[in-house]
Amino acid sequence: MLWLYFIISYFIGSIMFGFLITKIFYRKDIRVQGSGNVGARNAGRLHGKTAFVLIFLGDALKGILVILAARYLQFSESIQLLGLALAIFGHIKPITLKFKGGKGISTFIGGIITFEPILVPVIILGFGMLYPFMKSFTLAGLGAFLFIPVVLFLKNNDWLSCIIALGIIAMLYAAHAENLKERLKPNE
Repeated sequence: MLWLYFIISYFIGSIMFGFLITKIFYRKDIRVQGSGNVGARNAGRLHGKTAFVLIFLGDALKGILVILAARYLQFSESIQLLGLALAIFGHIKPITLKFKGGKGISTFIGGIITFEPILVPVIILGFGMLYPFMKSFTLAGLGAFLFIPVVLFLKNNDWLSCIIALGIIAMLYAAHAENLKERLKPNE
């Protein structure tokens, strides 16, 4: 059952709402528009707030479903987080789009907030503290995620969950590597 859960988690992550929604509602292939990314942010820039919200919610739902399925199957917290990691990996490297997907943020947010709702104010406060210094939505958001493993450890005293959460965050950083390099480049 565990292996089936892991496989299904990856395939749930591979459902690309950005691709599906822009194809169905806008008759466009988002992979050849804007930044070429299939995520909510690119869709929002191209097609407006409605596209952003629909795609964000669809992608967040993937993380939510994976966590809820693990809880229904009474899997441990570390297994829940591994399932979320696989869903995010499926979103970043979807078999459905030749392994070229999104950045994984929406799926992560949906899953991690379902996993531990107390993280909502932690992420918001972290973002609020970092944004004035970084002046970048991406950098402040990714920076805020670094508070998550600390809060998980303080709440549950569970090293394994913290390590898995850190691994997920590292995967998100890797997915944003090009973007981070660009934003962190010194002004010439």
